[in-house]
Amino acid sequence: MAQWRVGLVGVGRGSGYGKLFADELRCEVTAVCDISPEALERFGRELNLPASQCFADYGEFVASGLDIVFVGTPMPFHAEQTVAALEAGCAVLSEVTAASDIEGCKQIVEAVKRTGGFYMLAENCIYWHFVSQWKELVDAGKLGEIFYAEAEYLHPIPQLVYDRATGQKKWRFTRAPLHYCTHSLGPILDITGDRVVRVSAVGQGHRMLPEAPIGGIDIQVAIMETQRGMLIKLLRSSVIPRHPPIHFYGLHGTKGYLETDRGGPVGPGRMYLVDEMERDQPMDVPWSDPSLPESARAGGHGTAEYSLVQDFLRSLERKETPRIDVVRGMDMTVPGLIAHESAMRGGEWLEVPRLV
Repeated sequence: MAQWRVGLVGVGRGSGYGKLFADELRCEVTAVCDISPEALERFGRELNLPASQCFADYGEFVASGLDIVFVGTPMPFHAEQTVAALEAGCAVLSEVTAASDIEGCKQIVEAVKRTGGFYMLAENCIYWHFVSQWKELVDAGKLGEIFYAEAEYLHPIPQLVYDRATGQKKWRFTRAPLHYCTHSLGPILDITGDRVVRVSAVGQGHRMLPEAPIGGIDIQVAIMETQRGMLIKLLRSSVIPRHPPIHFYGLHGTKGYLETDRGGPVGPGRMYLVDEMERDQPMDVPWSDPSLPESARAGGHGTAEYSLVQDFLRSLERKETPRIDVVRGMDMTVPGLIAHESAMRGGEWLEVPRLV
């Protein structure tokens, strides 16, 4: 028999994780929840679930006898749904970001403390294979002391912010670019073990999608300072005409640097190590772990989601603190929320609170 009964809320994003949980012998997907009848029917059929286990009502869903809830809904729902699942005694794996505002973050932290529940943030980018490789180099001292990092996430999805043809405001209409910071910040903080303590940011222009005052901001740039004195430049946009979309990462230390390719996710990166080479040289930047089977790519971003789910289940079984627990989840979420506030204040330096 399966050890864990899993429920998925938000079957659009939940479908990738649903396939991974469904293929895991320790788990059984026993319920799904979504406000779209069509999506609910389709995904219920794919998972061979009876109609009685396909819920439109979230309260009925979390009361259906679940052990694990995967929260894959839009960000404005994360806090409320996470708290409800924790209070129902479920372990929670939540999509990023943890919440869409500071109050929601506080509610999640308080719920974890109050219930003693198990919570993990599903920041999949830290499970890309090259991130593990970079962490090994940093931990071995190959780069010396890391004092500067860069991260860019430029992903043109204006149609998912505001539909000009119909005038429909999508849920991203109120999501500031820097609010969606965890894919950029997560790998840097995971590799270095550091956390952001203050931030200054700019970006209020509306050249490309003036109909959306928050989600349509052209671009936002944050400078973040960490507890150890590292500086991080973080660049985010949902509307910039950038093709292909790009995740870019760079680490600079006293003994060298690592960078991904600016031409897209599949190109070679660059590496320079003072003690080992005269100048920089190309290096592979693999998203997927070559030791894992092809089925591990079902999540949709190489083998990242597979490795994340395995890590989540391993920590749950061993009753260990997960890699991205509520502390680290907030470390990766809160700086972006504060950064947008700084941008609205014209770049004022603001302290980043630690909520736990």
